[in-house]
Amino acid sequence: MTDTSQPRSSIRGTGVVAGLAYGTARWVRRAETLDPPAAPEGGTQPDEEQVERGKQRFTEAAATVAERLAQRAALATGVSAEVLTANAGLARDRGWAKTVVRELKKGRSVEEATVAATETFAAMFVKAGARQAERVTDLRDICARVVAELRGLPEPGIPAFDEPGVLLADDLAPADTAGLDADMVLGLVIEHGGPTSHTAIIARQLGIPCVVAAGGLTAVPDGARVLVDGGAGTVAVDPDADSASEAAAADRRVREKAATWTGPAALADGHPVDLLANVQDADGAQRAAAGQGAGIGLFRTELAFLDRPAEPTVDEQAEMYARVLGAFPDSKVVTRTLDAGSDKPLAFAGMAEEENPALGVRGIRVDLLDRGLVDRQLDALAEAGRRVGGAQSSPWVMAPMIATVDEAADFAERCRARGLTPGIMVEVPSVAVAVDRFLPHVDFLSIGTNDLTQYVMAADRMSSDLAALTDPWQPAVLRLIRSVAEAAGRAPGGRTVPVGVCGEAAADPHLACVLLGLGVSSLSVADAALPHVGAALTGRTLEQCRELATAALDCDTARDARAAVMARSG
Repeated sequence: MTDTSQPRSSIRGTGVVAGLAYGTARWVRRAETLDPPAAPEGGTQPDEEQVERGKQRFTEAAATVAERLAQRAALATGVSAEVLTANAGLARDRGWAKTVVRELKKGRSVEEATVAATETFAAMFVKAGARQAERVTDLRDICARVVAELRGLPEPGIPAFDEPGVLLADDLAPADTAGLDADMVLGLVIEHGGPTSHTAIIARQLGIPCVVAAGGLTAVPDGARVLVDGGAGTVAVDPDADSASEAAAADRRVREKAATWTGPAALADGHPVDLLANVQDADGAQRAAAGQGAGIGLFRTELAFLDRPAEPTVDEQAEMYARVLGAFPDSKVVTRTLDAGSDKPLAFAGMAEEENPALGVRGIRVDLLDRGLVDRQLDALAEAGRRVGGAQSSPWVMAPMIATVDEAADFAERCRARGLTPGIMVEVPSVAVAVDRFLPHVDFLSIGTNDLTQYVMAADRMSSDLAALTDPWQPAVLRLIRSVAEAAGRAPGGRTVPVGVCGEAAADPHLACVLLGLGVSSLSVADAALPHVGAALTGRTLEQCRELATAALDCDTARDARAAVMARSG
């Protein structure tokens, strides 16, 4: 007799959103025509009229796809809106359209020209490496949508669910992830991708149990029953139905109870926690204010710039910033200056393509191209603070990608000259290892765990092959966070400098407890993660958080650190 209590097979990956999900597996519907076309055969070349007709068809199809993405962005929040807006910009890219025309002149059909042009750009991005690799998925996804539009076919992507189930994909495009229906998609498993990829970030925002870098996932057939454990990073195929259903239901009850948490954030011993929201615009700030957020720990300003052919004026920026600050007139709001560059280029900043964009001109380094970009942001933020007044009269503002003491001191001086409260992000290892030299110049620190992990582990955060290295549970990264927090607690002049975490690590309820145990004073997460993190904190004292932190630091791998904390969490 077959032992049905054991799953038919089990697949291991990297868990990025804790929780259990049990249901029927459904594979993402992908286009079947994206292989690079063969070189066009010699013969009669198309005339100008034929090329013009092909160009017009491509332009109309690309515009339709861009408009759909923009409409979804308008309805989305957080990183979902950011990703969809950026992808709409890719669909409108003039360089792509020009390359399509060149391929049309070779005698290709408009569909073939679209694919060939896409592969030209994909090869460029692969050669560039680093965070540009994520854009290859975006490009091919947009190409598939345009080709489908040209052929009058439905858009490729997520299949229609007739009942809630688990979505499987080899590499899910961010545009698909951003449109997930959390009521129908119980869990998400990706064969590729890493813990800080856009897919993982958006899954956290939606609160969907998620596993990435699940090697061998293609062996799971569409329609199989699977149990996803987003905490352990495992996928059981055809497990015992009764046991799996019971486990998933129990987990769902725990998460539903957590979702009813209303704050304020505090540990079981009454120790208060600054639990803040990550937002990208005024609408997101208003939603956070209507929910459980005690303030904003990360206001991403670059979204207002990404789809602009020209820089917004100081007055336009001030109006936008004032709406965000005004959502929390009596609470902390931390604004990040432009984190542009790498996978978020600014059309008007003159940013050139780079061999290694993750290590290139990004963040505060836009000063090298146009120092006025950041200065005008600071002017606008100061004006916004004056308009809102009260607690926002001296807005908190931080710079990304600070690497030297001179950069920190210069940024702080520019802020104070405008009446702003200066801080810096800790995401470059040079800051973390020498943080005592930076502390005299700033009033607060915010740790960006996504990039800090990437740079500490020398591993591309978008590489699925390196997902285990870019896991924020890496003990080396946790040790650096502890050293930063300890140094900030004994800053020069007897000061205690606040240290927050605004990277994705803070959205993991178990890791959030560890971060507090390491000495972090505030956590900033996607709005959807607030109740889950807040509820987890209520079950731990500060001393217990410190014990969990010690257990994690006593491990040699991210997997062991996570397992050690989970074992002590009950």
